Amino acid sequence: MQIKPSASIRQNYGEVSKLCKTTMEPVYLTVNGEGDLAVMSIEAFERREKMLDLREALLRVEEDRAAGKKGHSIEELDSYLSGIVHGGKKDGTL
Repeated sequence: MQIKPSASIRQNYGEVSKLCKTTMEPVYLTVNGEGDLAVMSIEAFERREKMLDLREALLRVEEDRAAGKKGHSIEELDSYLSGIVHGGKKDGTL
């Protein structure tokens, strides 16, 4: 975790941008010693968004499983994915 005073982004945008891109982590900006903002590269932001989306999807599946809803077999999933790869179904249904 990198912490910088907010003035560093005004005075040294390029350095802060490079730090975000090389560490792939947010840089926390402070004002008068208090946390104010977090900035990150677009790549890091998009990666975090994808991870959150995946976690949400996995949580929904786990909730469905715990509620006793029927899932899909490995064979059904394999057939579905093969259909997508080879130009079959693209609507997201099994």
